[in-house]
Amino acid sequence: MDPQQELFASIRTAIESLGYDVYDGALPPEDTPYPFVYIGESQLVDDMGNKSQILANVYQTVHVWHNNVRRRGDVSSMLFAIKAACRGITDTGIYSWWIRACDQRILSDSTTKTPLLHGVIELEYKLIGGKV
Repeated sequence: MDPQQELFASIRTAIESLGYDVYDGALPPEDTPYPFVYIGESQLVDDMGNKSQILANVYQTVHVWHNNVRRRGDVSSMLFAIKAACRGITDTGIYSWWIRACDQRILSDSTTKTPLLHGVIELEYKLIGGKV
């Protein structure tokens, strides 16, 4: 399995285990209840300097949206729980990982009629080994 996809699936499973509504591929329909989590952009950068094993960095972005701007604490708590769950991912079955960075932002979002809070987590994982 592709390392990026295996990590993506593990991240999704870890976030779903927290009880949040999780979406990927496309944003959910407009009538979806808030808050929700969207697993978005993903990038794998191969380390071509090693001939004996697969090494790479994977960057994954996770979004949280809430439709009550007075509930910033709820968004912050969700982001904290998601980061903790993602930090716990070290082995995904075939591949072994080390989380190198876990950045967080909370933004105002005015892309809908209702003002939203938009939490963003940017994860960076280092692929440190695997079974080929």
